[in-house]
Amino acid sequence: MAYVESQLTATLLTSVVAAVFGSLQIGYHTGNVNSPARIIEEFFNTTWKSRNNESMPDHSLTFLWSLSVSIKDFGALLGSLGVKGLADSFGRRNSILIANALSIVGAFLMFISKTAESFEVLIVGRFIFGLFCGLVMSLNPLYIQGVSPLNLRGAFATLNQVFFASGILLGMVVGLETALGTEKYWAFMFSLSLIPALLQYMTLPLCPESPRYLFINRSKEKEAEAALKRLRRNSDNVMQEMEEMREEASHSEAGVTVGEFFIKRRYRQPIILVLIINLGSQLSGFNAIINYSTKMFAKAKFEEATYLTLGVGAINVAFTVVAFFLVERAGRRKLLLTGFLSVALCNLLMTITDSMLPVAPDIRSIQVLVIFFLISAYEVGPGPISWFIAAELFDQPARPIAMAFTSMLNWGGKFLLALLFPALLNLCGAYVYLIFMSMALIAFTYTMFRLPETKGRTFDDIAAEFRGSEGIPLHNKTSFNTFS
Repeated sequence: MAYVESQLTATLLTSVVAAVFGSLQIGYHTGNVNSPARIIEEFFNTTWKSRNNESMPDHSLTFLWSLSVSIKDFGALLGSLGVKGLADSFGRRNSILIANALSIVGAFLMFISKTAESFEVLIVGRFIFGLFCGLVMSLNPLYIQGVSPLNLRGAFATLNQVFFASGILLGMVVGLETALGTEKYWAFMFSLSLIPALLQYMTLPLCPESPRYLFINRSKEKEAEAALKRLRRNSDNVMQEMEEMREEASHSEAGVTVGEFFIKRRYRQPIILVLIINLGSQLSGFNAIINYSTKMFAKAKFEEATYLTLGVGAINVAFTVVAFFLVERAGRRKLLLTGFLSVALCNLLMTITDSMLPVAPDIRSIQVLVIFFLISAYEVGPGPISWFIAAELFDQPARPIAMAFTSMLNWGGKFLLALLFPALLNLCGAYVYLIFMSMALIAFTYTMFRLPETKGRTFDDIAAEFRGSEGIPLHNKTSFNTFS
């Protein structure tokens, strides 16, 4: 504990917190649209009626609302494509600040949509905000891991998910009809994300750029050392990290194109790992529960379904905090394996309880517990780790592309699930959860046999695992082929 405290400085903490203001905004706009959905749909209908002197057809209203909700994820998918260009051209910190402008524009458009009597403005605003989501959820881990010391790297990267989950809960609370989710205030509700956006503009410019970016990407050794001195209290730590960066730079290429990223043997195994871990995470059932929990609870005849959904949000936050404290103690592998296996079991139990619900209504209480346990299992492992594991598996030149790839997989998975889950539920019924169980088990199996532990290891040491001629990691001191 004393060593951790010696590594934690005011500048380091300010840098990390300033960065994760972005993920707080993303979580907020993920959680605030469910409760006031009926009121915003009525706004769509009223606007249409004022233009066409007739009510909007039900199928058109359903489509427009689905588009309004999912367009953010589609925008995030497109925004992911800009991560490498921004991160390499402007640096990690400045790229976050540039992306933040998209958040402000998006929130402003959502805010004025009611006054403008235009649901198109609301949809465009959510799309622009989505571009911000795709950029920031990749840029944040790049910056955070670039400024963090080795023993705090995973914990601070997990803090990104803590703020994201906290934003979801905050959005759920603010979106209640007893708060701002009303006909009068719903547009104002969308504008509240401007507060953390402005706080980021006030704090992040005062923080240093990633020393790793300055040294390895820009060959600015003196600037990198100056940034490290601001971030670390101990001069010995500065010298040690400078030497580690020299070692990594000696093994790094000048730059990696997107084509080279997918062709080079050294990246083949990490790419497959990132692909399977992220798809296993996004298609494990978590997002279906976050998006449709209110309807699930209503189907189970719970009168206060909205407040049970708040319970889902609270569990979500609580266990991201648990992950924050565990990730540097238990390690990434163990948390991923435990999480995927637990999520698979929960999906099996969801199938059983959902199938029995019509004939045994009292089982609904057990189903609530299963949902809560699934959320907790996801957030202890796959949830936070899937977002930053790519930043640890790849070397510095490939890292921005790897994080863009991560962001595309995550947001693409969210977008597809938002569109397809209602249809899959109608088609498969309770057995839809067996699909999620299968995805979690595939991710568990591949992680168990292929993922090396990254806790407490330098970036160069991890990258060395994949430099063999076949690009396959060998057994190492962290014994990654078991739970140990």
